Amino acid sequence: MKETVKKFSDHFLWGGAFAANQVEGAYNENGKGLSTADVSPDGISHPFDMSMTKKNLYHDAIDFYHRYPEDIALFAEMGFKCLRMSIAWTRIFPEGDEDQPNEKGLQFYDKVIDELLKHDIQPIVTISHYEMPLGLVKRYGGWRDRKVISFYEKYACTIFERYKDKVKHWMTFNEINVVVHAPFTGGGLIFTEGDNQKNIIYQAAHHQFVASALAVKACHEIVKNAKIGCMLAYWPTYPLTSKPEDVWAALSMDRETMLFTDIQARGVYPSYANRYFREHGIEIQIQEDDLELLREYKVDFLGFSYYMSRTTAASTENADTTEGNLIMGGIKNPYIESSEWGWEIDPKGLRIALNILYDRYQMPLFIVENGLGATDVVEYQKGGPAVNDDYRINYLRNHIIEMKEAIADGVELMGYTSWGPIDLVSASKAEMSKRYGFIYVDKDDEGNGTLDRTRKKSFYWYQNVIKSNGEVLS
Repeated sequence: MKETVKKFSDHFLWGGAFAANQVEGAYNENGKGLSTADVSPDGISHPFDMSMTKKNLYHDAIDFYHRYPEDIALFAEMGFKCLRMSIAWTRIFPEGDEDQPNEKGLQFYDKVIDELLKHDIQPIVTISHYEMPLGLVKRYGGWRDRKVISFYEKYACTIFERYKDKVKHWMTFNEINVVVHAPFTGGGLIFTEGDNQKNIIYQAAHHQFVASALAVKACHEIVKNAKIGCMLAYWPTYPLTSKPEDVWAALSMDRETMLFTDIQARGVYPSYANRYFREHGIEIQIQEDDLELLREYKVDFLGFSYYMSRTTAASTENADTTEGNLIMGGIKNPYIESSEWGWEIDPKGLRIALNILYDRYQMPLFIVENGLGATDVVEYQKGGPAVNDDYRINYLRNHIIEMKEAIADGVELMGYTSWGPIDLVSASKAEMSKRYGFIYVDKDDEGNGTLDRTRKKSFYWYQNVIKSNGEVLS
């Protein structure tokens, strides 16, 4: 009997991932406009603050805007093959609907991308990552207005033209399905009394689907040899029991997520959406050419984030809910441990997720976010400050082991970018204390600190993982 091969390809893309709004800072420098993140001081799904009276860590973040050469040098020291980054829409079009882009914003990303390429790190650029221009929210109601499609298309074409010789991997929207769970974060949506919120959400999602298809079209026309993907927040859903009603509840919850990739990867609205829309009073306005666009311009690969699985049941009335799953919902899985933030830790769920997605779409997959948010303690030793984050190493090791199993299962996996390779402002609550990085940043939840960078124990561990192409995990 032949031994099953559990190896990453020689071209596997190892690296890290972050978003512009969570690392850059300099929120009002060189012509940058305000974004939805700039008025979200408490993170995803929390009340926004249009008056900007509350302290917002996104405004200064970790000052990547001024420190990018130092940070990229650290990524290169770890051996990164790629960096999944985003471009801040408001650095390029400050209000979102200008006729001409902001040259100073384009020049900043010229420098960042050149610095990455100098270190042989491939940039993987997300076009929009939770930071749409606030101007588009105020004047058009965010993605509820079809006019925003043309503004997004113009923005996307601008950066395709600018970076076409340097960036060959693109992604259209970060975690596009989060518009369902956090409408302001995902779509710039603000509701008033009497609104059919679900109708507005799915209309906004339709506009994003059309925008994504137009971006795929433009990318293939402008950028030679480009690959452009979608990005899903994915958490496979388990039934609490084998009771058929629980199994159906889990399937229905998974479909709510898969709708977004069914449309972008298969190019059609799935049949199961019809009943859901009908029963929730959802009537989407679809223009004549929309469905043809979706069919013609499907994505080249599917990127997704995986932090946890979730569990549900037909009746959750007496169930033990889990706060850690945030806006995603679900109930506590009795067989799974949780992080200190209550996020359930399920490495096997990553193998399950990879198999589900590959079986369904038969296209290359890319794990573009995965990591452990934890409280890190700096210990001052003879050689200087140190962070012994064995818990993070264990988390990542166990997930990478399951990735290898999925590859042996036949899954085509392009790469893996760990979330937050450097400590950043966590999106869930806009705080620094929930740390993900291999690099410690001296800053606290009040914004105090030197911003000094310190290599954690996991820094050297991940360095060896990449150097060995995933063979050395100890």
